[in-house]
Amino acid sequence: MSDRPEFAAPGFTAPEATAPAATALAVVAKELDAADELAVLRAEFVLDEAVYLDGNSLGALPAAVPGHLEDVVRRQWGRLRIRSWDESGWWTAPERIGDRIAPLVGAAPGQIVVGDSTSVNVFKALVGAVRIAGDGRDEILVDATTFPTDGYIAESAARMTGRTLRPVTPAQVPAALSDRTAAVLLNHVDYRTGRLHDLPALTAAVHEAGALAVWDLCHSAGALPVGLDGHGVDLAVGCTYKYLNGGPGSPAYLYVRRALQDRFDSPLPGWNSHAEPFGMRGDFEPAPGAARGRVGTPDILSMLALEAALGVWEGVSIEAVRAKSLALTDFFLRCVAAYVPEGRVESLTPERHEERGSQVALRCEDAGDVMKRLIERGVVGDFRRPDVLRFGFTPLYVGFADVERAARVLGDVLG
Repeated sequence: MSDRPEFAAPGFTAPEATAPAATALAVVAKELDAADELAVLRAEFVLDEAVYLDGNSLGALPAAVPGHLEDVVRRQWGRLRIRSWDESGWWTAPERIGDRIAPLVGAAPGQIVVGDSTSVNVFKALVGAVRIAGDGRDEILVDATTFPTDGYIAESAARMTGRTLRPVTPAQVPAALSDRTAAVLLNHVDYRTGRLHDLPALTAAVHEAGALAVWDLCHSAGALPVGLDGHGVDLAVGCTYKYLNGGPGSPAYLYVRRALQDRFDSPLPGWNSHAEPFGMRGDFEPAPGAARGRVGTPDILSMLALEAALGVWEGVSIEAVRAKSLALTDFFLRCVAAYVPEGRVESLTPERHEERGSQVALRCEDAGDVMKRLIERGVVGDFRRPDVLRFGFTPLYVGFADVERAARVLGDVLG
């Protein structure tokens, strides 16, 4: 166990500024950082002088990962070789690491398996949901604002299962549901705008219609409470290289609610998901539990890098992370209003906390060029075509002084 204290959700209250704007906001940032119980976690990441606000695309490197990977490569692979499947726990890694992710998304153990990409897991989850729904339901609803790959996969899944695909916005889902609906694929947080969709209400509406809810958690897991078990989500997927800091291309995960596991019929059965993986039988018998979501040989190096990265969460509550996330984004919007010339940017991210993820998206006429100039000056966000500046706030390592500096530099660039 870690000897770090457990972190409760702090109540961030910004004192009123009494000095000129820049000085006052810098003072506020300093006071907020001094009161931040999560600030100590910054030392557990490899960072430099840049303000890194792109953790919603690729999380920073946890300091424990390089040493752990060296052991995996030199000792587990180099010396133990094939013995590591048993002696180093390689074979059980997908379920073991899934159980480490589970508390961060509000799931009990035994319901998450790690492996493959988000795209592959979206396919498994959506086709599996349609198969559970049965032949009497011939329509799939998909989030019309989704990340493009989810839409591509939903269209392919619909063709393969003989269903009709209907794109609708999350707000339109309740009215679009019917006794034809088999499954609904939704994003918890919109990747462009940072809008947080109402997972509890939408899941309840889907269930009332007799359909299954499939959620993409890529932009919420590790940034805010999800509550998969508590809200009765049927299936969910997510990546691990954003707020979970697992590294570029780190494996994704698949959640299958325990009550559905014996009915989950994966469209990608493999020897790893067989009840007797080493039996090499010609007939397929699915493994019990979350292991049904496995396919082939796990990608051990990236998987064990992820396991080491998840160590930074020990003793940290997701509620504390959410409280700081909202405080960071509130403060950023406040600083942007103070520093950026009026009319140069427009926030696409909702002001209401219950509708906001952990990023701020600003519409800016020359956004591509602006982001290049920000990066040159040590403020790293990203650009989404045609005109969006995206800033992601990872509470484990982003501080309030970072936020103030980023907004001040943005004001200089746009001034």
